[in-house]
Amino acid sequence: MKVNESSAKRSEATFVATKAMPSASVAGAETFYHDVLNELSASGMPFLVAGAYAVSVYTGITRPTKDLDIFCKAGDYPRLLAHFQRRGYDVSVEDEIWLAKVHKGVHYLDVIFASPTGTIQVTDNWMDHARQADVLGTRVPLVGPTELIWTKCFIQLHNRYEGADIAHLILKAHEEIDWHRLLANMEAHWEVLFSQLLMFRWIYPSERKLVPSWLMHELMDRLRCQMEIPAPKKKICRGGLLAPYDYNIDTKEWGFINFTGANGRSDAS
Repeated sequence: MKVNESSAKRSEATFVATKAMPSASVAGAETFYHDVLNELSASGMPFLVAGAYAVSVYTGITRPTKDLDIFCKAGDYPRLLAHFQRRGYDVSVEDEIWLAKVHKGVHYLDVIFASPTGTIQVTDNWMDHARQADVLGTRVPLVGPTELIWTKCFIQLHNRYEGADIAHLILKAHEEIDWHRLLANMEAHWEVLFSQLLMFRWIYPSERKLVPSWLMHELMDRLRCQMEIPAPKKKICRGGLLAPYDYNIDTKEWGFINFTGANGRSDAS
């Protein structure tokens, strides 16, 4: 991966850090996280730290975490796993669409290269817009707040909803968010973004101005125009993009077509 000079300067100029860090919920995990971050940094392979550690850096929120999340490109994850396997770690591919793991005993590292449905793919562009932060004593590239919000918009399972993280990121890191890029990333799913921004306005009525007015007007205009045109003819359910198992009944019993999301099409021709 090549990072252009302007991107490198931007990442350095927006260096963020926090003294408080999430605490590991399993004894000894922080030593494991420290070791794998040092190993990754020394390897020269492109990666990004995400999850609770990224949220902590941007918002100051600390909470116990059971794992360490690392983002990388799909083409890089086999190389990353092989690197750790050669160094005595156990590795596994949980799902070729999006998730692999690096293990040592009870401790593990999640290697994430896409969203669970494949809707979102980690790309070089994510690396170009990375921030730099000190995590457990190692300076590492951190997933940018724009991409972090993008990924969290599509995590809405009945037992795991990341709307609070999105609201806190907007509240505390709004100046770091590239709103134009966020809208471009969610072009086909602008209603999902709109719903999260409306929730932010409801949660923090005094902070509504933190979301650019042009963005709200753009999304409201899209909704107005959408309401004037006919509804789609096909009975498609896109709920699986948010919670794959929670919407099984829609496609198995209620006659809706499953929307796969990976290529923007349904599973029916």
